[in-house]
Amino acid sequence: MKLLLDTHAALWWLADDERLGTDASRQLGDESNRVLLSAAVCWEVAIKRSLGKLKAPEDLAATLLGAGVQPLPVALEHASAVEALPFHHRDPFDRMLVAQAIVEGATIVSGDDRLRSYDVSIVW
Repeated sequence: MKLLLDTHAALWWLADDERLGTDASRQLGDESNRVLLSAAVCWEVAIKRSLGKLKAPEDLAATLLGAGVQPLPVALEHASAVEALPFHHRDPFDRMLVAQAIVEGATIVSGDDRLRSYDVSIVW
């Protein structure tokens, strides 16, 4: 299974935070699953860090990639897929994750209930 990390899931997984959902933690620990880190997550973290709205490790991406997580760039196909999404969620980063999950056939790892309004698989 392809697992696409939402921002809070990436941060909590890296920090071994108990807020990470039980099923999400189990799936992320299953070595048969492919874990993906979207460039949109890194972009969101960078913006929020620069605004002082988020404390996150500077080496977040490098640490996750070093642990075997695979990078997922934002491709033209992903960006174009955002247009077809209904506005259940206004956050542009989350909308990009939904579009990427649809295009890539991935399951989003997220505790954000608003994402459940979309036709995507979610694990938490």
